[in-house]
Amino acid sequence: MNSSQMIKMDDAPLSKFHIKMAALTFGAHFTDGYVLGIIGIAFTLIKPQMNLDPLWTGLIGSSALIGLFLGSLILGYISDFIGRQKIFVFSFILITLASFLQFFADTPAQLLLLRILIGIGMGGDYSVGHTMLAEFSPKKHRGVLLGSFSVIWTFGYVASTLIGTYLLSIGPDAWRYMLASSAIPAVVILLLRMGTPESPRWLINKGRIDEARNIVKKYLGPNIVLDDETPVKKTQGSFAQLFSKDMRKRTVFNCLFFVCLVIPYFAIYTFLPAILESMGLSENFGTDLLLNGLLVVGALLGIWCTIKYSRRGFLISSFIILAVTLFLLTVLPEGATTLMILVFAIFTLIMSAVSNLVGVFPAESFPTEVRSSGVGLATSFSRFGSAIGTFLLPIGIDSFGIHPTMLALTGVLVVGTLVSIAWAPETKNLSLSEASDMQKTA
Repeated sequence: MNSSQMIKMDDAPLSKFHIKMAALTFGAHFTDGYVLGIIGIAFTLIKPQMNLDPLWTGLIGSSALIGLFLGSLILGYISDFIGRQKIFVFSFILITLASFLQFFADTPAQLLLLRILIGIGMGGDYSVGHTMLAEFSPKKHRGVLLGSFSVIWTFGYVASTLIGTYLLSIGPDAWRYMLASSAIPAVVILLLRMGTPESPRWLINKGRIDEARNIVKKYLGPNIVLDDETPVKKTQGSFAQLFSKDMRKRTVFNCLFFVCLVIPYFAIYTFLPAILESMGLSENFGTDLLLNGLLVVGALLGIWCTIKYSRRGFLISSFIILAVTLFLLTVLPEGATTLMILVFAIFTLIMSAVSNLVGVFPAESFPTEVRSSGVGLATSFSRFGSAIGTFLLPIGIDSFGIHPTMLALTGVLVVGTLVSIAWAPETKNLSLSEASDMQKTA
């Protein structure tokens, strides 16, 4: 075959294998949305049956997020040493087993431990799943594939609500079936992930060039070749490297923009009915039904924006719109119901749309040797922030009122705007093999 017929991985056409890898990654996000959604309905039965006090309720409610924080940090770091594929499979072994064992939990401590383990598995998958998908995907389609996960997450969350509501009729032990049901999508994904190949980019960095070539030919086609066969010189993935002089800016950017988006997202939409009531919109607005529908529409809109616009421009303009609309919701008088509904709708659409970028920027920002560590650190930082924000929001509303609390969240979005203007790189047409030079053009 002539060299002119050879195509680099980054320029390869979209194939069935790319779609399979995307489906396996999306399946993980469906499971994540399902796990985080089902606990809310299950709590209506668990709390009286286990006599949970507010402390245990809070601990169990945040347990999966605690696990996500740990899993993203630890398993993402480990995968840069032992390989992506091992963690890609291990994470769902852990999720499947811990999900099933929830059926047999008899104490709050047992349930807490199992949900932390589920979160650890999901955290590891966030860092490694995005990394695997990014390292296999051609750059033309990478943004769409990485950014589409928020749509699937929403479907998982909605599915948990429907199934949980249906299972309530079983009786007081229905919570066991609800929580254990997350093992069903998890085991399907686990079985499909068996036999998936290692990332060629990771193999190159370990000097295993022949293995990388064979994987590319087998799964992507005989005319597809590696972008770059030069390993990074004696470099091991490490958190120290993420904060080295040439990489610290992109590391801090990915952590901060991510957390500045998820703090208001999780805080507002976790307690949406209470917020709408505080703002005098609960009777006039279709409560969270309408806004949840707008979240789905916004997620689809985000895919289109990721294709059409630059990453940097999309992020900065979204942060500005979010900060302005949330500020308006804070200062508008309660009588301006129609205007408040319109502003909240815009806020919801843009927040959901730009959330696509949390799956794109981290995976595209870091070089191969620390990509999982970088994605894991950004994800971990975001989950820690979302847990803190979700915990503090009801306290803030109770202590200071809805308007000062929303103003504080507006401040978070302003910080995100400034960070993005100062440090957001443009990664839309960047080859992953060029990521190590990105700080020169950021």
